[in-house]
Amino acid sequence: MDQTSCQCATDPAPAPAPNMLLTQLLQALADPVRLGALRIVWPGGEHCVCELMSRLQVTQSRMSRHMKTLKLAGLVVDRRDAQWVRYRRNPALSPELAAIVDAVLAADAALTDNEERIVA
Repeated sequence: MDQTSCQCATDPAPAPAPNMLLTQLLQALADPVRLGALRIVWPGGEHCVCELMSRLQVTQSRMSRHMKTLKLAGLVVDRRDAQWVRYRRNPALSPELAAIVDAVLAADAALTDNEERIVA
């Protein structure tokens, strides 16, 4: 067997595709509940799951699942405080990715305002 074609367990894992982080971020932004949660946490401060549940009218398990997706995408960080989990915007998020989130939130707000004007 040719040594160059061997896939041994000690071979390093292939590097993720350069656009994988962007893909994960865009997938995280694609859900209305996650977008709503970002709208709440993005301006700053910490928000507990119970607050997010109440404001977005979703169950605890559903909210936790959505926040996990946002956390895995690097958009939010969490902190346990007794029985509560508090979320906030990830301060370490790159300016480029933060600009994408800013643009998506601005576009969503503009589209929502436009829809409300059409219905009214």
